[in-house]
Amino acid sequence: MKKLTVFLSLIATPGLASSVEIPFFSLFNTNFVVWIAFLLFIGILIYLKVPGMLMGQLDARADGIRGELDAAKALREEAQTILASYERKQKEVKEQADRIVEHAKLEAEEAAEQAKADLKASIVRRLAAAQDQIVSAQNAAVKEVRDTAIQVAISAARDVIAAEMSAADGNKLIDEAIETVGAKLH
Repeated sequence: MKKLTVFLSLIATPGLASSVEIPFFSLFNTNFVVWIAFLLFIGILIYLKVPGMLMGQLDARADGIRGELDAAKALREEAQTILASYERKQKEVKEQADRIVEHAKLEAEEAAEQAKADLKASIVRRLAAAQDQIVSAQNAAVKEVRDTAIQVAISAARDVIAAEMSAADGNKLIDEAIETVGAKLH
């Protein structure tokens, strides 16, 4: 294909189409001079290994692009892994938060039940204490009434005995009481 292209480019030159017959391989033919300059230029480029350098640069650039694509793929995979990890952690944290909320609800219910039980026990204790106070107050009132009755009875008896008893009878009763006490104590 390359040989055919070169052959056709040599044949289809404007110099061949002109009416003046200048030979193609003459230095007076501008097409031939340009063609020689072009071949020299291509030859210099080949001698200086410019196509190899261009191909090397293109290969290096392709390798660089391939490396960047591989790095981008690796970064994308790493990002997907990190995203999946964060999503998993978020799910775990949400589940843990749900468990904490459920546990707090249970504790609140238990605390409410305990508070109810404590309140009932406190009411029972207060009622018992109130009943004890009532019984104690009743006993104190009965004792006070008895003490007052005894004092009134003693006072009335003293008045009656004092009015009916003479001094000699009183002294006789005192002596008998002293003898009785002395006999019981010794």
